[in-house]
Amino acid sequence: MRDLASRLTEVNAEVFASLGAPLELARVSPSDRPDLADFQINGALAAARRLKRNPREIAAQIAAFWKSNGDVAAVEVAGPGFVNLRLADGSLSARANEIAADERAGAGRVAAPRRVLIDYGGPNVAKEMHVGHLRASIIGESLKRLYRFLGDDVLGDAHFGDWGFQMGLLITAVLDEDPPLAGLIARYEADPSEANRAAAIADVTRAVALEDLDRLYPAASERSKNDAGYRDRARRATAELQAGRSGYRLLWEHFAAVTRAALTRDFHALGVDFDVWKGESDVNDLIEPMVRELRAKGLLFPDQGAEIIRVARNEDKRELPPLLVVSSEGSAMYGTTDLATILDRKRYFDPQLALYVVDQRQADHFEVVFRAAYLAGYAAEGQLDHLGFGTMNGPDGKPFKTRAGGVLKLRELIEMITAKARDRLHEAGLGAELPPEEFEATALKVAVAALKFADLSNYRGTSYVFDLDRFSSFEGKTGPYLLYQAVRVKSLLRKAAEEGANPGPIEVAAPAERDLVLALDAFGHALAEAYDKKAPNFIAEHAYRLAGAFSKFYAACPILAAPPEVRASRLALAAASLAQLEQALTLLGIGAPERM
Repeated sequence: MRDLASRLTEVNAEVFASLGAPLELARVSPSDRPDLADFQINGALAAARRLKRNPREIAAQIAAFWKSNGDVAAVEVAGPGFVNLRLADGSLSARANEIAADERAGAGRVAAPRRVLIDYGGPNVAKEMHVGHLRASIIGESLKRLYRFLGDDVLGDAHFGDWGFQMGLLITAVLDEDPPLAGLIARYEADPSEANRAAAIADVTRAVALEDLDRLYPAASERSKNDAGYRDRARRATAELQAGRSGYRLLWEHFAAVTRAALTRDFHALGVDFDVWKGESDVNDLIEPMVRELRAKGLLFPDQGAEIIRVARNEDKRELPPLLVVSSEGSAMYGTTDLATILDRKRYFDPQLALYVVDQRQADHFEVVFRAAYLAGYAAEGQLDHLGFGTMNGPDGKPFKTRAGGVLKLRELIEMITAKARDRLHEAGLGAELPPEEFEATALKVAVAALKFADLSNYRGTSYVFDLDRFSSFEGKTGPYLLYQAVRVKSLLRKAAEEGANPGPIEVAAPAERDLVLALDAFGHALAEAYDKKAPNFIAEHAYRLAGAFSKFYAACPILAAPPEVRASRLALAAASLAQLEQALTLLGIGAPERM
């Protein structure tokens, strides 16, 4: 469904064609001064330069053309050659009725759908998620929803960090701390029958919880930096795990299972879900044949006992290191796993576009890996895109920490902001009539809206300061404000239904009605901007503008007290606003409650 600007541009191309001016100059855009006009035409100045004519004369010809168009109520030439258009009420009414009748709330679809894989979240085994995972999770989830809504075939992949040296560290730490468990594992390895396996699984489940892994890993990691013997033991454990040692595999499977259960809980609380839970371990068997293939293609070069892929290009303005594929010890490296993951994804999904939503500080790493993938033929140039993002900072401008200076766990952040949401609901006099269970569900939705909108309203490449009081307010540019507007419309529509009042054809007349329809019309453009720039903040900005336009309409235009035909029109306009606002919120990963 095309928006008004697109339709006006198509018509405007006729007059530019008649002038002999390039059609790309015929673009009609929303006015920079909505108090003066609805839309503006800026191409007269550029057209005059091309045609070597006076821009005011060109603008006058354009204006004369539009004065005969029934969709336009007023035309004005301004400044050196700008043309301002004010649409007729009937044109806006027709557009409003289209949006109201559209199950997609006025949104179109992409002309050429693609297969898109989005790598986001990036959780690791044995580690609870912390605030550093927040941005990747919610930005990636929003992009997944947006691309899917607009028609792409999309897979969201958590890319589970479940392999490598950290697993050897954990196995070593767990068995050192619990010698009886080490004995049980040894007995299972000596007799790996089904009965012994079941008993070993039960013993490991009783002995090792996620809290133990979360406690043991940092200590083991720190010890490995200063204790060469301990580091060597952990490396041997890693190698034996990857070689298939049965007891170590059993431990590893338990580590992954308990971690994933906690991750699923925290992700789900944030409205984040994945289609694929593949991990680094899933490509382990691909690495050896991939390395042989890279050698056969002449892409691997010896370098101080290691093997590398040179990715530097003559046009580079800064030096990029090569991709280390095989270490001097003969083991695969972090980049090797990422390269194998690209190959694996090509085989099971063959994405035309793969988006990596990962901290901006990993930009060089991904540039190196992507170039290696292009050289190997695992992806075409431009199919792999790293979407870096800034950090969520504390008041000091540094990455957000606890008061004690530690890294705040994501679960703790969710609990903290949910408690604040409860307080905000009580302060605003909301939720008092809700049953306890519904109140808690509403508080969680308010909390998630506060957290997500605060993040997604910023361009993903920028950092921002976490301000719990401001983010959780029901006033201003916040998620709770948007929820309040949605709930207000729901309450209005319920009351209308109780009174037997129903929506009807929309007839636009009042200024606030005009502004609301223009806000509704801008939805498709906002989605297109978010899609093209891979940035959900365009959706967040649209949702806020739409909520503001509805609030002004609600204050300026009586609805239930209006005459029947006007009431029916305004109810339909309110319902269309709710449908679009909820759709925008859904694309941001935010759900609105029915009541507050």
